[in-house]
Amino acid sequence: MKILVCISNVPDTTSKINFTDNNTKFDTNGVQFVINPHDEYTLTRAMWFKEKQGASVTVVTVGDQSVEPTLRKALAIGADDAIRVNAAATDGFFVAEQLAEVVKTGNYDLVLAGRESIDYNGGMVPGILATLLGYNFVNAVIGIEVADHKVTVVREIDGGKEIMESDLPMVLGAQKGIVQESDLRIPNMRGIMMARKKPLQVVEAVDAVQATVSNSFEKPAEKSACKMVETVDELIDLLHNEAKVI
Repeated sequence: MKILVCISNVPDTTSKINFTDNNTKFDTNGVQFVINPHDEYTLTRAMWFKEKQGASVTVVTVGDQSVEPTLRKALAIGADDAIRVNAAATDGFFVAEQLAEVVKTGNYDLVLAGRESIDYNGGMVPGILATLLGYNFVNAVIGIEVADHKVTVVREIDGGKEIMESDLPMVLGAQKGIVQESDLRIPNMRGIMMARKKPLQVVEAVDAVQATVSNSFEKPAEKSACKMVETVDELIDLLHNEAKVI
């Protein structure tokens, strides 16, 4: 079984976010980039298939040379090889088009992606990718088993879980639950050294329409100062006369 894990290169959630050029561009100065958390869960599950079922695992991302440390980390975790599509990942449809070309070229059986990236939170790439490929697609996946070319998937739904079955090939959008946070792997020294020797292929982007453009960005409003109250009557008075919510 050939598995392709789609990786997003995203800012660490502890990074301080700023914008430049009149709030039209993200300022990368001083920002630490990491593997998108949802993608890291899928990569960990892919490693289970490699170790238990002999699957091959390739990781792919769309981005310039600055994303290669993230790919190298994925290789250090245990992926067999990596692919970087040499283009800026600024639009979900454009990214899906690039990934679709990689899937077609590599003839992968199972494509795993996080349900969304934690920077743009678009949640669109896995679904668009499946549509472009004509593959079955399941989102919000929290469990997956593969046997005899059949995939059994557990997905999260409102108030419960849904169990589904499908044939390969297919695309899955996964999240925490496909593995637990305690299962995530930290690259050891041996893995880091081996990652330097593993192939990282750079391919040029195919022509694709950029369907959306970000015009500007805006930070959330800063939280107002906290006001302490001593009695319930005082709280009710403030909610009624000052906040005007009751």
